[in-house]
Amino acid sequence: MEGRQRNEVSTDAETAAMRQITEITATGRYIILIAAFLGWMFSGFQMAVMTLTARSATTEFLRSGQLSASQMLSVERLLVAPKFSVGTNPPVSDEAETLKATVPRWFSWYNAAFLFGAACGGLVFGWLGDAIGRVRAMGASIFWFSLFSGLGYFSATPEQLLLSRFLAAMGVGGMWPTGVSLASEAWSEGSRPLVAGMLGTSANVGLVTLNGLGYVYAVGPDSWRWTLLVCASPIFLAFVVWLCVPESQRWLAARKSGTSVTGSVSMATVFRPPLLRLTLIGIALGTIPILGGWGATQWFIPWADKVGGVADPKAKALAGLMRSGGAVIGGLIGGWLANLGGRRLSYFLVSLVSLALGQYIYLFLTPKDASFWGFVFALGFRWASFRRFTSAGCRCICLSCS
Repeated sequence: MEGRQRNEVSTDAETAAMRQITEITATGRYIILIAAFLGWMFSGFQMAVMTLTARSATTEFLRSGQLSASQMLSVERLLVAPKFSVGTNPPVSDEAETLKATVPRWFSWYNAAFLFGAACGGLVFGWLGDAIGRVRAMGASIFWFSLFSGLGYFSATPEQLLLSRFLAAMGVGGMWPTGVSLASEAWSEGSRPLVAGMLGTSANVGLVTLNGLGYVYAVGPDSWRWTLLVCASPIFLAFVVWLCVPESQRWLAARKSGTSVTGSVSMATVFRPPLLRLTLIGIALGTIPILGGWGATQWFIPWADKVGGVADPKAKALAGLMRSGGAVIGGLIGGWLANLGGRRLSYFLVSLVSLALGQYIYLFLTPKDASFWGFVFALGFRWASFRRFTSAGCRCICLSCS
């Protein structure tokens, strides 16, 4: 009862404060949407960069003497002087055999560091969004991932690159909660599904863009670092966000009234009964597309790179284009498909089709097959539509279970 009274008092105070704050204009809403779209699109650059360059970077580090099969990971190599000049190193003896052992391992580590960094960044920048405002936190997240991408350009060892990718990923993880919160609080409830769909698709637009650049411009052992400069270019967007994007009126109202935007709800609340069971269901439904979709399809790109080799250096970029191109379309219409067939049935069917496509590609195809690219596109489409309605599906299932 006391908790309910506190919530009512908090709500009344926030409502009173909201009346004293000018409602955001239509222009302001579109500025917010464009800024959030661009921020998450450039986050897509961060998601694509290591799948595109991991093999090339590992080859350069091997040739420069900063990597060996006998010593995969060394903390001491974090202290090596940064590399300010880029030269050409000749191949080393037994290079093919060494790369066969080192490339998959470092590719896995780069991806693991990215995911762990994104998870940490979501917590840190999400908290900052409540503490200092959505706009400041979103600008900070863009500045953060751009800065550490630029610093990664000077990596002299794989360990330094690994650390820079972890730190850059923190900004990527922070971009999503701050951007979505800002956009959803600026637009009406009826417009939020469309807004969420646009933001979800924007990352795939970034993935397509960087892979497209990788298809046009060479990405090899002596020419992969330029991609990190491209990933650093959104640092200018951070200043535009700080200077031009209007702050969330809901956050301003909460600050003016002295209340929290999230009210009395904390993270611990959803991990206690009666919400614990529903929380675990939601986590499971959200984890499946990450592991089975994103995690599995990531390996298409280094696989194509390995098979294409020197004879077909554009194969890896083409694999990225096919997967991300399908994901753009799947992200746009995934919500419509979920509404058409029902979220539970759609979730099951997409899971089944994605499993079948993935197994067929890995068991019966290679990047040398002409049909490989079409199946990669199809799986990218199914995975993105899967991810697009997962959050809505989780909400629907949880409400029906309660």
